[in-house]
Amino acid sequence: MPRLPEIFERDQLPEDKRWVHDYLIETRKKVSNGYAPYMNAPEYVAAIAHLGTYIRFGSSLPQEVYELLALTASAECDNPYEADNHALITTGMGIAKSTIDAICKKAALDGVSEEHALLIRCARELIREHRLSDAAFDAARKRLGERGVCELIGTIGYYSMLACVHNGMQVRGPA
Repeated sequence: MPRLPEIFERDQLPEDKRWVHDYLIETRKKVSNGYAPYMNAPEYVAAIAHLGTYIRFGSSLPQEVYELLALTASAECDNPYEADNHALITTGMGIAKSTIDAICKKAALDGVSEEHALLIRCARELIREHRLSDAAFDAARKRLGERGVCELIGTIGYYSMLACVHNGMQVRGPA
């Protein structure tokens, strides 16, 4: 159970903060469980949501790349709220169950395509080691370009931050 009251309804917010609710409805069609306890600090939610909107809808990364990064960062940071959601999405995209299982179980990447393994290794390395090696950075840059490698790193950071937000507030699932 979340540590603060969940705010789902527009009229639960002060009138001058209701625009945050409107933004979530416009961009996500709802106030999710992940945002509801943080609506006690609506400007904070707005900042998180704005970055999330860019990452999800404005990034140059293909959806498959974004989803694998989101799943890996969420699993690595022990955020079941996001990991469960992105495991469902990646399954629906046709990503191999063995790849999803390896990510969720933090297992070896035996049998995972090199295309997917690169993304998973980058996320794991950045989260586990708190840095990205030159070899991993160069491989990601070669594959995704300069803008893409920036967005790869930013996406990993965003989902790492969400893990802190969700786990610290004891956000309940499902996403």
